[in-house]
Amino acid sequence: MTTAEQTWTESTAEVAGLSVRYLQGGSGPAAVVLHHSTGNIGWVPFYEALAQNFTVIVPALPGYGQSERPVWARAPRDIAILMSHFVARVAGESPTLVGLGFGGFIAAELAAVNQDRIGSLVLVGAAGLQPDEGEILDQMLVSYGEYMTAGFRDEAHYQEIFGEEVAPEVRELWDFSREMTARLSWKPYMFNRRLAPVLGEVQTPTLVVAGREERVIPLACARQYAAALPNATLEIVDGAGHYVDYEEPEALAALIAAHAAS
Repeated sequence: MTTAEQTWTESTAEVAGLSVRYLQGGSGPAAVVLHHSTGNIGWVPFYEALAQNFTVIVPALPGYGQSERPVWARAPRDIAILMSHFVARVAGESPTLVGLGFGGFIAAELAAVNQDRIGSLVLVGAAGLQPDEGEILDQMLVSYGEYMTAGFRDEAHYQEIFGEEVAPEVRELWDFSREMTARLSWKPYMFNRRLAPVLGEVQTPTLVVAGREERVIPLACARQYAAALPNATLEIVDGAGHYVDYEEPEALAALIAAHAAS
């Protein structure tokens, strides 16, 4: 699941008294990637592809992986505020902010409360909005395997990446990540009614991406983001479900590079 030759480093930053672990690789302008609700499993092919054009910075969100848990945090916006400070400390001025799934929720919240910290925004299969059509798949009601499989275009492609038997350390990551996600975004599950009304104030150039075979976050959410954000464009990626970053890493990296260049 990670690239064979290590082309990245691992570091720690302190944010609001919390230790935040992050991976970094590549060169060029900074791109900060916020991971899915299932956590970050390592330096995956998508990060390597993105690193051909960017200095890629991938923090473990506070409370996920090896990053310290903010015991006071009760909403995605709390994590967004912490990530705003992280971005300023580690990524410098005007980075590209990429949010994947739940990380897209965090990225959208960050842009809503502090858009001056970022130069461009990319939302990939982003949660955060109540869909006007369909429902967000609730990971609390299904097994880890069922939830992850639903994120791919088919089970065979899921097994190509994770195998028939998922590694114990990955299952442990999913377990602790689910607990933190429930703490932050259970009721309502994976959306914030206070987010949509303020998106119209976000002037940041934004790329909204979704997989055509999306079964976790309804495609309606991508369309709603694209309609609500004044400077947004929408791209639907064929051959991918929710996890566009796993299924079409090169295509996604190319879309992000083109967006940042424009």
